[in-house]
Amino acid sequence: MAGLCFCTALSSRRTTWLVLETNLAGNMLYRPLHKRSMVIRAEVNYVNTEEAKKLISVDRYAVLDVRDKSQYDRAHIKSCYHVPLFIENKDNDLGTVVKRTVHNNFAGLLFGLLFTKLNPNFVQSVKSQFSTDSKLLLVCQEGLRSAAAANKLEEAGFQNLACITSGLQSVKPGTFDSVGSTELQNAGKAGLVTIQGKISAVLGTVLICAFLFITFFPEQAEKLLQMAPAS
Repeated sequence: MAGLCFCTALSSRRTTWLVLETNLAGNMLYRPLHKRSMVIRAEVNYVNTEEAKKLISVDRYAVLDVRDKSQYDRAHIKSCYHVPLFIENKDNDLGTVVKRTVHNNFAGLLFGLLFTKLNPNFVQSVKSQFSTDSKLLLVCQEGLRSAAAANKLEEAGFQNLACITSGLQSVKPGTFDSVGSTELQNAGKAGLVTIQGKISAVLGTVLICAFLFITFFPEQAEKLLQMAPAS
């Protein structure tokens, strides 16, 4: 009995090996030698804010906010679910203490960011609230964490996933009903950056007012300058 082995690709994700045999009667026989089951994975849908609004209102997608608690508390979409992809790192081993100290004295102080680590219970927490066929719109501040979270959920079997490209920082005020002390697009701003921004805004306003005063009222401006004490 003669035999010839060859491979037939049925799809990009499934391959079946067959053995071609010829029996004594001259008939061709095909016998499977090895078969790997097909792996079906969802494709994450990346959308802009207008498309995201449609997913929520028309397609009934639930909003899953994966930001850390500090950003979520500053502003979040009303009625969303919150499962952070990263949580505050409170570990007390020597290496973590050093890294946390450096972070808090630089990035944390400047941007108001917590020192975090990957949430080991992220997927399980989402599964406790949603079935794998649920429609989920994942959001974060810049779009990176939501993409990473979508990848983890996709690997866990979730099929209907979407993310807002560039995250909530690209959302214009009034686009979504939100809860918090600031606009969604500004929820990632904290620390010294916000203080510096306020100081810059005040100084800019003062300089513009001074420029306009000198331009339109030059005589009064000159008198005020003459009244100023000499250095």
